[in-house]
Amino acid sequence: MFARIKNQRNKDGSVRQYLEIVENRRVDGKVRQRVLANLGRLDRAQEGQIDALIGSLAKFSIRRALFDAAPDALSAQWSRDYGPVLVFRRLWEDLGLNGTLAKLLEGSKIQHDVEEATFAMVLNRLMDPESKLGVSRWVDKVFRPEFESLGPQHFYRSLDVLARNKRLVEEALFARVRSLFDLELDVVFYDTTSTYVHGTQARLAEFGYSRDKRPDLRQVTVGILMTRDGMPVGHQVFPGNFADVECFLAALADLRCRYKLGRVVMVADRGMVSKTTLAALDNDGYQYIVGARMRRLKGAQRALAEPGPYQRVNDRLEVRESVSGDRRYIVCHNPGQERRDRQTREQIVAKLREKLAAGTVTGLVGNSGYRRYLRLSDTKGTIDEAKVESEALYDGKYVLMTNTDLPAAEVALAYKDLWQVERAFRDLKSNLDLRPIYHWTTRRIRGHIMVCFLAFALEKLLVRRLKESHPELEYPQVRADLDQLKMLKLSVNGRGYLLRTELQGNAYALFRAVGSCPPPRVTELEPPKSAQM
Repeated sequence: MFARIKNQRNKDGSVRQYLEIVENRRVDGKVRQRVLANLGRLDRAQEGQIDALIGSLAKFSIRRALFDAAPDALSAQWSRDYGPVLVFRRLWEDLGLNGTLAKLLEGSKIQHDVEEATFAMVLNRLMDPESKLGVSRWVDKVFRPEFESLGPQHFYRSLDVLARNKRLVEEALFARVRSLFDLELDVVFYDTTSTYVHGTQARLAEFGYSRDKRPDLRQVTVGILMTRDGMPVGHQVFPGNFADVECFLAALADLRCRYKLGRVVMVADRGMVSKTTLAALDNDGYQYIVGARMRRLKGAQRALAEPGPYQRVNDRLEVRESVSGDRRYIVCHNPGQERRDRQTREQIVAKLREKLAAGTVTGLVGNSGYRRYLRLSDTKGTIDEAKVESEALYDGKYVLMTNTDLPAAEVALAYKDLWQVERAFRDLKSNLDLRPIYHWTTRRIRGHIMVCFLAFALEKLLVRRLKESHPELEYPQVRADLDQLKMLKLSVNGRGYLLRTELQGNAYALFRAVGSCPPPRVTELEPPKSAQM
């Protein structure tokens, strides 16, 4: 409803203005205005009738009561984060995670709300990652009444439930995502990372190659499977001393066992490749696209040395293929990267010549850049010219192996999409604070990583929906706008009210992306029962 002025022209040419209350209504697809009340001539109403009417209506307006309250009758009790709670809860329920977790506990003797405790831990990963003890303090900073009954023990016990039911939760999650977006599990990307653990009693934590540059700490290895759309399928947790190849083989067995697959193409980096890996892929009937170690694999060497024209895919990618037996090698070439590799090599070799001319040999072997082109004889060093020439073969190139019948260009583009998995690990380890892990038991470590995985799935889903509804917007900025939405609890003349702040920037875009609307600006709280009596 709104006020409207209607002009009426008299016979003598004068104009009288009348004040009306109208509302918009949609009739047969068109907006029509309907007069609800005629308040008479505007000039007479302005003589005092409007003020009297507003004063009379104000007592029925909660918002007016808040804004007109005297300072001594108005007090703010707290302000809490609210925007992410609303949006991620909507996604949580869209994915059916509330129902999945509730179903797991049917018939159990668990007394606390595992579903709410899990959602609290997942939300904390997305908003302000804390330890599980820290989560029990953090929940007081967000507005969700269901969190009020949760304590530290509830979060720890919920980790145990997640660890025991990881497989069922992941399968239900993927089934829901697959139905929502009609995803085809035809290309699966796989990669691994490691993260260190401060607890030393867990059998899962072992010393191994540390990507975090912390060889002094025990670690666990995490593998993740993703679709070509960037949606997570599942994850595995291995002891920290597992090699990438061992993790890959275990992931293959897990994938085959858990999901009903038709044709599926596994895409993995060269660190996953070995004769054992390829044999397992062939034996299980998987098609694959994997990176090849160009300097070690004879088939890749032959593919690089073969002459032949490249097929242009885009400005940064050209491809050509070579067949050896039942295996295809796709040579990928980036002209811009070739120039950069050549310039880097020329600079290294020029610097090395300067040092050798000055009689400097000590310390050169310890430099990996120099060592590649250095030939030592007794105490003298010379440039290995043959090595300098042969290295030019690799400039701007990488080689892929595949047993698929996909065109060479599609093979190369599918492999380039592997960056989504690599970015996923960066998100898990930085944005969601996968590391460090302070838990001391294997079950709690697995539960913690499961929480991070669920948080990652929610964020990926939100990014996808934002891209579909508002492709022009960048998620980090819109998310920062959403974080500004707060809920305040006010007391006005002894009565309690909830007041949400105004939406900032493009925050509303995230509500639209998940098919939701912000709550009312003001909500009156029911007085305590003792006050009602």
